[in-house]
Amino acid sequence: MTTESPSSNSHDKVSSGPSALTSLVCLFGFLIVVFVVGWAGGAVTATSVGDWYEGLAKPPLNPDRWIFPVAWNFLYFLMAISAWLVWRTAGSFDRAGGPLALFGMQLALNLSWSIVFFGLKNPVLAVATVLVLDIAIAITVMAFLKVDRLAGWLLLPYLGWTLFATYLTIGIALLN
Repeated sequence: MTTESPSSNSHDKVSSGPSALTSLVCLFGFLIVVFVVGWAGGAVTATSVGDWYEGLAKPPLNPDRWIFPVAWNFLYFLMAISAWLVWRTAGSFDRAGGPLALFGMQLALNLSWSIVFFGLKNPVLAVATVLVLDIAIAITVMAFLKVDRLAGWLLLPYLGWTLFATYLTIGIALLN
């Protein structure tokens, strides 16, 4: 009778991570999810950006309207790549579950801000929503940094832009 150490069994070998095809499919999945949420927010925004929003008094540094979709599309791309990196580095959805759950929560809050601000036309409630979103993004950045440093860094422009959106939201709430 021979004895083998458990590490010599083939089923005990550590996986080298997801296959290239699986990784590519998941990348597209993250891109689709993030851009669908972005599309939904844009659809809500479109209901009142041309009339109600135009009539609001705005704080200094308010950018031209065309800047917002350009910035958000770039940020949504970075967000999707960031989430994909966390999944890929962790090696599975099970191991990346906590950080990706935080990511999903902040993504839902992102959409809820559009619903509250543009859909409900409620800048005061939007201030509360965006402040919670700021905190959620910061927590997500910290969680992502623990898994994949690049993933965390890729969320920093999103956090910066959202902090700028916080300034704009507070300004609009105070001026109107």
